[in-house]
Amino acid sequence: MRINRILGIFFGTFSLLALAACSVSTSPGGSGGSGSHKRSGALTIGFSQATQQSPFYVQLRQGARKAAEKAGAKLYFADAGGDVTKQNNDIQDLITRGVDVLMVNPVDPKGVKAGLAAAKSAGVSVVTVDRPVPSGAAAHVGRDNTAMGQLVGERIAKELGPKGGKIIEIKGDAGGAVARDRSSGFHKAVAANKKIRIVSGPYCDYIRSKAVTAMQDLLQTNPDVKAVYAHNDDMALGALQVLKENGRSDVKVAGVDGLMEAVKAIDQHGPYSATALNDPISLGRTAVKTAEDVADGKKVAASIDAGTALVDRDNAHKYVGGTTFASEGAR
Repeated sequence: MRINRILGIFFGTFSLLALAACSVSTSPGGSGGSGSHKRSGALTIGFSQATQQSPFYVQLRQGARKAAEKAGAKLYFADAGGDVTKQNNDIQDLITRGVDVLMVNPVDPKGVKAGLAAAKSAGVSVVTVDRPVPSGAAAHVGRDNTAMGQLVGERIAKELGPKGGKIIEIKGDAGGAVARDRSSGFHKAVAANKKIRIVSGPYCDYIRSKAVTAMQDLLQTNPDVKAVYAHNDDMALGALQVLKENGRSDVKVAGVDGLMEAVKAIDQHGPYSATALNDPISLGRTAVKTAEDVADGKKVAASIDAGTALVDRDNAHKYVGGTTFASEGAR
């Protein structure tokens, strides 16, 4: 009876460890940690990401992976798939693996509170990436999304001129700081022209296919639209597709992130007018470097701005290249 009980405990523990291992991937290879956050050899970083359903986040992961490899660090990766409950569980799994530091790209800055509390309890420092949280992080690495929206807004306002007109805004994610800031920056930039009216579109979660569906309806109800502003280039390109299908080359389009497909469209001097740089490869690289510094006990700034710049018809040719996103270093 005693032997059966011991075997039951052994196999129960083994099953729990196996489940934890299945929810994260590793780059480069290696076994999970022992549950202790103290470093034993190479630096181990856990990266809990909100989603992989956008090119930006796919490239952000690649940037972090390459930076970790170059630094000789192990990177354990978990994709929340847009589910904040899964993300909290992912964070707990990464802690169980014994990571030295966590990078978190939150699905919901407030909803990830439980995961951050677990990290604090385990003594694991957190660096947030792209999307900040109200509290609980040692540092945040991102870009000034208000500035991005403002840069693009100023360009669109200039193109519309004193006559202004109706602008459709296709938004990112509900409650997200990035969407909020990109919206407020844009609104601030066009506010001086009282003849500009912004029509608020739905939240499309930065996904092109959702923006296509939304734009089909928005164009029907707003045939007098003069411009479309989307919170990322992927959604803006979805809107552009619908406009082309309806023969509306007169409608100006703008996005954010510097997606190369958008940069090339701008360089062709078509309806696509502007975007703002947000290179995810360099963002991932900066995040890993910050995580290293935090793990080593170095003093880091609470908020680290990776920088941005406007891409429009005047300078798009300088950024055109073979990468997925334009890089500021291309100038």
